[in-house]
Amino acid sequence: MTPPPPEADLSLPRNFLRPCLLLLIVEGATHGYELLEKVRALGMASADAAGVYRCLRAMDEEGLLASQWEPSSTGPARRIYTLTPEGRAQLSTMTSRLSDTIDVLTYFLERYDGAVRKAGTR
Repeated sequence: MTPPPPEADLSLPRNFLRPCLLLLIVEGATHGYELLEKVRALGMASADAAGVYRCLRAMDEEGLLASQWEPSSTGPARRIYTLTPEGRAQLSTMTSRLSDTIDVLTYFLERYDGAVRKAGTR
């Protein structure tokens, strides 16, 4: 699967940062700055550190994530995030909703292609 180009910061669904962070964390426990870089690589080029950390803190407080401080040999301690069972369930729910959104968008695009072909313009 090809990742989106870095400049592909599209009109993504509201709160798309949450499922992105949950997905990245389910792939492996990590810290906030690394998550910021990975979120940007997913196509959210305009994601900012403050927003990522706010979202992580909120999900931690909601019980979707667990976090603990881990000492670092190259600098200050970092907060490492892991997914809780509630976080896995939330990721599954969000993924299902995103899949439904894809189905609606695909239907729209197919209708658009048909209408444009029928009209003979593009």
